[in-house]
Amino acid sequence: MADASSSAGRAPGEVELLAVSKTFATEDVAEAYAAGQRLFGESRQQEAAPKVAALPADIEWHFIGGLQRNKARKVLADFPCIHSVDSLRLAEHLDRIAGEEGKRPRIYLEANVAGEESKGGFAPEELLAAAETLAGLKHLEILGVMSIPPEEDSRRWFAATRELRDQLRTTSGLALPGLSMGMSGDFEEAIAEGSTIVRVGSALFGYRSYPA
Repeated sequence: MADASSSAGRAPGEVELLAVSKTFATEDVAEAYAAGQRLFGESRQQEAAPKVAALPADIEWHFIGGLQRNKARKVLADFPCIHSVDSLRLAEHLDRIAGEEGKRPRIYLEANVAGEESKGGFAPEELLAAAETLAGLKHLEILGVMSIPPEEDSRRWFAATRELRDQLRTTSGLALPGLSMGMSGDFEEAIAEGSTIVRVGSALFGYRSYPA
């Protein structure tokens, strides 16, 4: 990360490392914590709950998986940051629940910049059309935009995500300092295009073994 930041003319401190610990054991997270890592990403509330309960309280948990509306309250209880707000309906629902719970979570708006049918997220035009409504949500701190682009020519789509964030900033009047972009295989390109937080799993923990 330091080399990628330097190559892009950015200070290393401009980019945060989110260690994606989904499917890995509590002991693996504890080992990374002992090495100094404090930001961890999980994609399932039920899987994450035992880790949250067992590990130190100064860990900052980020939710990066698809979020169902009926799980919103439980996710808000453990995760101060959510990277996967993929529709205006979900954003409005989170805003209401956050108000009821006295919370103000930080969120990223997930954009499907390449228009891939296999992926969720706001279409760029939908996100821009929602700008005024998003700006009026009082119980959410909207940090910026998140994307998971196609593997092929990913830098092009990282640039498109940055440009979309900049358009949304102008349209909404929100500060939107953040860009959640880049994973183990492409974080260098994401940093070059302005990512402020990269979501890295296999490069830190090794490859996952999923149940058959």
